[in-house]
Amino acid sequence: MKASRVWVLVKGELLRLNKYNIFAISILVAIIWGVMLYFVNSTILATLLPMVLLVDASMMSIMYIGSVMFFEKSEFTISTMLVTPSTNAELVLSKVLANTIHNLFSSVLIIIAFVLLKDVKLNYFLIFVGIVVTTTFFTIFGYYMAYFQKNFTGMLVNIMIFAFALLIPSLLYEVHVITADWFQYVLVINPFQAGAELIGGGFKDYVFEWQYYFSLAYLLIGTVLVYRFLVLPKFHDYSIRQSGV
Repeated sequence: MKASRVWVLVKGELLRLNKYNIFAISILVAIIWGVMLYFVNSTILATLLPMVLLVDASMMSIMYIGSVMFFEKSEFTISTMLVTPSTNAELVLSKVLANTIHNLFSSVLIIIAFVLLKDVKLNYFLIFVGIVVTTTFFTIFGYYMAYFQKNFTGMLVNIMIFAFALLIPSLLYEVHVITADWFQYVLVINPFQAGAELIGGGFKDYVFEWQYYFSLAYLLIGTVLVYRFLVLPKFHDYSIRQSGV
């Protein structure tokens, strides 16, 4: 894998995101969240802001990578990339990096708004780590999900099913709707809860326990495993299928 070639591909992916107005959508979403949460009192904000960042790093990551791959499928872009010197690993990695950079940009907009308007206290290093690790995992997972989507509507439906199955239980636990002690041990295998722990670690009142360190290892190892054993092996078949070869 050639690093210089990967970064050229990343630049191209970022330009493509801009072409599809993904950056404009991110700015709009950040503004909407900012307006909505600005009128929330500080106590509720302390709970809602980590949840907003979690949704942005998880569900929006899947949505954005799925949308880009759908547009590529519609424009037959993948067939052009197949004849370049770039390897499959470089093509996949460039999309993952570009989507992570884009989603970090989106999250930073939300954070800036609340630091300036609400004087939110954050550990910037840990919030950066939490967002990047969570976004990268869900981008990789979204990449794998996109392999099996027949159309854009079907992709949206499947994302919603995925959200209800995994995100909702995590959110209910975070807002203390589910309070059973045993449930935290069930949630440790939920990637949304792992993301919630990592992002929560960037807030000043977060108490570091075993869940944080387990979540960090879980998402890092999960990212490598999904990338290595699920995404890369199926990329060739997906590319050939979408190019019409």
